[in-house]
Amino acid sequence: MALIEMLSPLVQFIASTIAALGYGGIFLLMVFESALIPIPSEIIMPFSGFLVTTGKLGLVGVILAGSFGNLVGSVATYFLGIKLGRVFLIKYGKYIFFKPHHLVFTEELFHKYGEKIVFVGRLLPVVRTYVSLPAGIGRTNFFKFIVYTLAGSLIWNTILTYAGFQLGQNWRHIDRYSIYLDVIAVLAVILFIIWIVYKNRTKAKAISSKARK
Repeated sequence: MALIEMLSPLVQFIASTIAALGYGGIFLLMVFESALIPIPSEIIMPFSGFLVTTGKLGLVGVILAGSFGNLVGSVATYFLGIKLGRVFLIKYGKYIFFKPHHLVFTEELFHKYGEKIVFVGRLLPVVRTYVSLPAGIGRTNFFKFIVYTLAGSLIWNTILTYAGFQLGQNWRHIDRYSIYLDVIAVLAVILFIIWIVYKNRTKAKAISSKARK
């Protein structure tokens, strides 16, 4: 059975919310999606992309509504991480759909790649929903957090919206193409990591060159 068919009640809720509220519905749902509430962007944005083909919504408006919704939800989760802290989340996180191993995994990514993982995290399943918590707990630079969150959200939402636009009335079959979306996302992550490594090596060489002089 297709994933979207299994989630039929949720799909109907998402579709009716967007049909009734338009861009506001997209914004609100994506706020929830980034605030630990399991409402998948893989349904929200493709359906919105389908509505673009009907002329009810505009492509740019859909992408911006979804991305700024992600930003607002992520900022709320960021401050939740600051306020509650690591110990509280590990002990009571299950009541807000949070699992301790998600925190451990994202903390490891932060340790390895630093605050830039906020950008990468917006492109990865599961991590996308929870990455703002460790960012808040670790008190990541807020300005950089906003920039990386918005940049990653714009890329991911553009991919999903365009997929829904191309599928049109067949947008419900998006799960059949999820592997391709994941491949695109992973490639984007790989390219970003390569860029980070290249930048760090260039910086290290520059420092080493100055030290020799």
